[in-house]
Amino acid sequence: MLDLVLVNPGSRARIYQALGTSLTAIENPVWAGLIATFVRVRGFSVAIVDAEADDLTPDATAARVAELGPRLVAVVVYGHQPSASTQNMTGASACVTALKTLTPTTPVLMLGGHVAALPERTLADEPCDFVTRDEGLLGIVGLLEALRGTSDPDLRSVPGLVHRQGGRVVVNPAAPLVTDLDRDMPGVAWDLLPMTRYRAHNWHAFGYPTRTPYAAIYTTLGCPYHCSFCCIQAPFKGGEAALALSSSVNSYRFWNPRQVVQEIDRLVAAYGVRHIKFADEMFVLNQRHVIGICDLLIERNYGLNIWAYARVDTVKEGMIDKLKRAGFNWLALGIEAASDRVLADVDKRYRRSEVFETIARLKAAGINVVGNYIFGLPEDTAASMQETLDLALDLNCEFGNFYSAMAYPGSPLYDTARQAGWRLPEKWSGYSQHSVDTLPLPTRHLSAGEVLAFRDHAFNVYFSHPSYLDLVRRKFGEATVAEIHDMTSHRLERRYASA
Repeated sequence: MLDLVLVNPGSRARIYQALGTSLTAIENPVWAGLIATFVRVRGFSVAIVDAEADDLTPDATAARVAELGPRLVAVVVYGHQPSASTQNMTGASACVTALKTLTPTTPVLMLGGHVAALPERTLADEPCDFVTRDEGLLGIVGLLEALRGTSDPDLRSVPGLVHRQGGRVVVNPAAPLVTDLDRDMPGVAWDLLPMTRYRAHNWHAFGYPTRTPYAAIYTTLGCPYHCSFCCIQAPFKGGEAALALSSSVNSYRFWNPRQVVQEIDRLVAAYGVRHIKFADEMFVLNQRHVIGICDLLIERNYGLNIWAYARVDTVKEGMIDKLKRAGFNWLALGIEAASDRVLADVDKRYRRSEVFETIARLKAAGINVVGNYIFGLPEDTAASMQETLDLALDLNCEFGNFYSAMAYPGSPLYDTARQAGWRLPEKWSGYSQHSVDTLPLPTRHLSAGEVLAFRDHAFNVYFSHPSYLDLVRRKFGEATVAEIHDMTSHRLERRYASA
């Protein structure tokens, strides 16, 4: 009997509207792939059903799982980036409902960033049997061991498990974080994934004839910073406490550079991958780790097209040349806002001159920049949002992501919003930046509708600006300009643009 099926639920159309058809990435479920490896190392059999990549309805997903007949199903709720877990709950919920309708006796577990942030609510709201309040690795193994050979398993010793017992909810102590990633979770189980189905974001492949083959990997887990709008640490806080780490300290774990590059070796040799995303919340940080990976990739000279996240203040002079030579053609920088007052309020501080200096150095080295901007942080006004848009136009990065501030479950901003009584989305899909029912936070000075309307205005202004289109034409050609025009032709439907 198959021990475990991991399910990556599909909800791209609901989350991205028309943009999901051709412009967004279709990413391999990194966490599902890592969990599969972790379970295999311990002797359990496992399969992955990627409903997102295979474009399966919830009912079709349930049918495929039923054919496999597993001892346990785990629905893994993560997204393209760490803050995207909550928006995927809509698809995950539909998937769990279909599973329990078709095979009501098959145990179903839910885990992921959103689930770890709100474990008891998730168990109350969803028809699943169990959830985990941590990263779930040791919990899945403990649950599989408990389910083997018995119809009445003892769940009390399964670490991190939240479950029902005798009409009440039982919350087991969290499992400690897995600390030896190279030994316990050496990479993604690529052989279990439909590798031909994945594609890069449209901008990642600007100037390339195709967006495939593509893969996303992690080289680190966690982030040491404490931006109040970020929920990246939600799955890790219980495990940090179990290791007796201070609540004020965020864990940051590494795979060895050689292990990382061996994984890339396999992607190149077995699947022909050249477009790669380093999905780490903060890759460009630890110089020894970054340089170690770069040196090994430079030796191989694969001709890769990689992108990764960085901060304005972590891109050091000695890294830039090696990043480019290793194949890092894009770095995404969290610029967020132009106003020092707005940034300080969310615990993000750097000098504005640093932004210009860092981007100038990256561009001089031939590295393209994705500028990430947030409108509607608590201290934002109409004037400060315009200041952020003006900054984006001045910087004129090769791509820009424009977000509305969201109080994601698991972030300090979520706690602040609840305590202040700010209106939050009625459905989990409302946490998607691109959905019909997106509902961002109001600021202390603006309504949610004003923030959302400005965000959509900023997107259209930026991508239709002559200076930006001239940059794209020079760097990537006329065909890419046509892609930009196609992208801006998709106007998002918004229910709360006047809220």
